Amino acid sequence: MHDVLIAGAGPVGLLLACELGLAGCDVLVLEQDERSTPWKTMPLGMRGLSASSAEVFHRRGLLKELLIASGVEKYGNQDEDEDEDQDTAQAPRSVSHFAGMMLDAAAIDTTALPYRLPGPVLEGLMTSLEAVETVLTEQAAKVGVHIRRGAKVSDLRQGTEGVTVRAGDHEHEGRWLVGCDGGRSTVRGLGGFEFTGTEPQFTGYTMLATVADPDKLQPGFSLTPTGMYLQMPTPGHIGIIDYDGGAYDRGLPPTVQHLQSVLRHVSGTDVTLEDVLLVSTFTDRAKQTTSYQRGRVLLAGDAAHIHSPLGAQGLNTGIADAMNLGWKLAATVHGHAPDGLLGTYTRERHPVGAQILDWTRAQSAVMRPGPHSQALQALVADLLRTRDGTTYVYNRTSGSSQRYDLGSTHPLVGRNVPDLHFTDGTHLGDHMHEGQGIAVDFTPGRKLAGALAGREDRIRYVAGSARNEVGCGALLVRPDGVVAWADGPDPDADGFARAAAGWFGSAHI
Repeated sequence: MHDVLIAGAGPVGLLLACELGLAGCDVLVLEQDERSTPWKTMPLGMRGLSASSAEVFHRRGLLKELLIASGVEKYGNQDEDEDEDQDTAQAPRSVSHFAGMMLDAAAIDTTALPYRLPGPVLEGLMTSLEAVETVLTEQAAKVGVHIRRGAKVSDLRQGTEGVTVRAGDHEHEGRWLVGCDGGRSTVRGLGGFEFTGTEPQFTGYTMLATVADPDKLQPGFSLTPTGMYLQMPTPGHIGIIDYDGGAYDRGLPPTVQHLQSVLRHVSGTDVTLEDVLLVSTFTDRAKQTTSYQRGRVLLAGDAAHIHSPLGAQGLNTGIADAMNLGWKLAATVHGHAPDGLLGTYTRERHPVGAQILDWTRAQSAVMRPGPHSQALQALVADLLRTRDGTTYVYNRTSGSSQRYDLGSTHPLVGRNVPDLHFTDGTHLGDHMHEGQGIAVDFTPGRKLAGALAGREDRIRYVAGSARNEVGCGALLVRPDGVVAWADGPDPDADGFARAAAGWFGSAHI
């Protein structure tokens, strides 16, 4: 019996498998597709990773490999050795959009980002599904994860001690099963999860086509009185949003004639499509499971929540799901999880998923054709031209504003930990490659070392001064990079010990 079965070898499933493998779990990934498809390679497979998602790869020592796989020649707005006199990081060079309205990176108020420090990760990056999966597949092999391709999950039976899954002609047993099998998740259905939300207002199309007269279409995002279209830099790579109430039958492949008609309607031009090489459809249907766990079956990524791709939040939300779940499930497998630890996965991630659904719903409402939405567009555009408006949207899309309620009033607790730069030249992320929790002790005399006895395999002790200690004397950082405990210049060792026990269990299991 495997410790964990994972359905789906996309970025979310692979990242979760890597986290579990890194923690010493026996993991089998079941993937229905045999090989990569054009939808994963550039340009159709292009995806944007937020700064928080890029930091995940930095913390596991995979950022360089991801940049190479993504063809990124220069990353960030400064070199690592150019930040010696900086205490706060510069604003990113590029940011996202809201409802097709691009943000001005130069308008971000960097003083409103108090825990953003100079370091290897300065901003998000453009990559592809193929690049992300290539890097994670290689990492999975290094940590002993087994991947079986061409194995579509068709049935599951759940018992008190584990789950039996049928995939192809074989049955597999695992103590736990995690569905990372996308928006049309088989595991979600077979597991009996309740899936609720809102129905679509539009049908979206993404295509790679031969356009006879591409100059008739504006580059980038174009909001129109009848919808929105997007012309990417790659010739013929076009996106369309048609507010048809989701009426198009997505079970049928769109014809060239249909796509041309929709594009002409939305763009207000007589543009001509000569041929369509590839096309897919999507909607703004926004739904979420009421819980991310039922017994020994859990969900992550699109299997747990679906929404429109507006704002590029889907992949980033799934990455955060995997990071949150990975160490908690591993601790449960190994028997040293405190009571209720696995339940915090739903408690922490479900509200984030709900916020993302509302974020995409708001964009859909702003873009909807009609005088009321057009008035709203003008208002939002004015707000986005302000420093506060741009900074707010950047915080939401980059993950910088995310904070879990962990019951502490300390402003750092529940947040993504800053990438501290220690005086020995290392960054905090350099100490997180093995997937352990981190105890950071800035105080002389190593006050916290004694509280770690018996937990050295779960918490790595890092002592020393940092160039910016963000007003703290000590920090306890979870494996997913979230600050679990923080204290001032004279940290309370007993408080640290209680926090360590609360998140990492008894010292002598």
